[in-house]
This record gives sequence, structure tokens and C-alpha cells, in this order.
Amino acid sequence: MKKALLFIPRPAGFTLLELLVVMVIIGLLAGYVAPRYFSQVGKSEIKAAQAQIVSFEKALDTYRLDIGRYPTTEQGLNALMQRPQNEAKWNGPYLQKAVPLDPWGKPYQYKSPGERGEFDIWSFGKDGQPGGTGENADVTSW
Repeated sequence: MKKALLFIPRPAGFTLLELLVVMVIIGLLAGYVAPRYFSQVGKSEIKAAQAQIVSFEKALDTYRLDIGRYPTTEQGLNALMQRPQNEAKWNGPYLQKAVPLDPWGKPYQYKSPGERGEFDIWSFGKDGQPGGTGENADVTSW
């Protein structure tokens, strides 16, 4: 009589080596993609600040058409949302929503009359300090 060989299948699953190879591949992909992704986030914050400043400029021009001048530095950008005292010609609000903070959570700076124009609006960027480069650079209306 011949003895029959029994084939016993191995349990399904992955070996430790296979799992380590997959984890290394995922780590390499994350190391390649993450810096590119986060650099885009910084660029989008700068573009958002620029768009908000353009929106302020348009609202300030409308304010000037109604009042005859831009808000003073003391009145600030809040004059676009709330009637300043003794401004009978005010026909606001001139913005749809409250004056937002810049994309980094800090208030925009406003000066009228400005040093570079009739008014200056700027954000100090990510670091909140004057000057800087890249994401730390000032975003300005001039």
C-alpha cells in the first residue's frame, strides 16, 4: 500500500518581512508627498490674505464714495462694519461679514493716510513680525 501525502495549506496572512517592506514604501511616499503638501498650505494662506486685502480695498473705496474720505487710522477697518460717530453719510456695512483676522489669526494693520498710498493695509505674515521671507513675509496692499 502506498502512503498518501497530505497537503496541508499554510494559514493565510503576511509575513513580518512583507509588512516591513510595505511600511517602508508608505514611509517613503509620505516623506515625498508631505513637504509638497505643506508648502501648498503656506501658499494658500498668502493668497487668502491677498484676496482679503483686495476685498478691504474695494470696501474702503465704497466707504470713501459715501463719506468723502477713508476711515482714519483710529477708526480702522471696523468703520466698514459699524457707523463711526458723527458720520451721517455712512451707508454701510461695507463688508458682508465682520472684519476677519488674517489667515494666521492676527488682526490686519490699517493706516490712513498711508505711507505708500491714501491708505495702507498689511499683514505681518506667519511670524507676526515686520519683514521676513516666504511665509513670514508681509502681505501688503502696495
